[in-house]
Amino acid sequence: RIFPPHISADMKYRYWFRDIQFSLFRFTVKRLFSTSHSSVDSKEMKKFQLLAHKWWDEEGEFSALHSMNDIRVPFIRDTLLNMSSNYHLGNPLSGVKILDVGCGGGLLSEPLGRLGASVTGIDPLEDNIRTADQHKSFDPVLAKRIQYKSSSLEEIVEESMETFDVIVASEVVEHVADLETFIKCCSQVLKPEGSLFITTINKTQLSYVLGVVVAEKIIGIVPEGTHEWEKFVPPEELERLLESSGFSVKTVNGMLYNPLSGLWSWMESTSVNYAMHAVKSGAQGQSSPTDALSEMESEQPSATAGTTV
Repeated sequence: RIFPPHISADMKYRYWFRDIQFSLFRFTVKRLFSTSHSSVDSKEMKKFQLLAHKWWDEEGEFSALHSMNDIRVPFIRDTLLNMSSNYHLGNPLSGVKILDVGCGGGLLSEPLGRLGASVTGIDPLEDNIRTADQHKSFDPVLAKRIQYKSSSLEEIVEESMETFDVIVASEVVEHVADLETFIKCCSQVLKPEGSLFITTINKTQLSYVLGVVVAEKIIGIVPEGTHEWEKFVPPEELERLLESSGFSVKTVNGMLYNPLSGLWSWMESTSVNYAMHAVKSGAQGQSSPTDALSEMESEQPSATAGTTV
């Protein structure tokens, strides 16, 4: 601050002191706001940082997530195609922009990219992003269709308002620090009538026994300490939060993992794992994911190749 010559030293001191107080106040408010409204849990980041180099070991700690692709990828693909009146074989998700939140090493981003989607994978851990980037580089097609960013969901909101046709958050919401903020951010970056796909773990006694005691402590299919039962989310609570943020829940399916066969299957009960599909409320004149599929269908000739996952 530059003062006129007539200002006394005492007045200069008072002005300086007031400026310092204001700066400290602004810094404190900004810090408090950013901390209380962040969905990133630093403890969860430390857990996954130790495993960042193991994402693509199909027999390792993430083997159950590799196996989950057998049901979660068709669930996403078929739900989107059933919302569209047109189909394009070979690359059925061509023209669809997907955000994979908490993408890890890219286990879900890559099969969605192979289906023709344009995928942005984000993860707050730089080590995860390095692993994902390295693995996609082996496939020139995926290198063009997928981009990864070391970022939290909150950090991309401003630059990505109503950008994506689809958001996938698979095995993520049970690790976030602020679920309400997380869902609101999903709504902000998703286009009207866009789809949100979530897979997670219910908060029941059975999920504690199977998801924590058996999976972590007895048979060790996931590292001990991966899950905190207190952060598991009942489908009723998740549906309430989604509806309060302008979503309409369309589907809730139970999922079951068989540790002996290493396979996932659908089931009626949601008492352990479940998958949810919700659609953001639309706005007149806005395009939807099904519009993107229809536009690509009209622009491209029919393909004879089958769809592979």
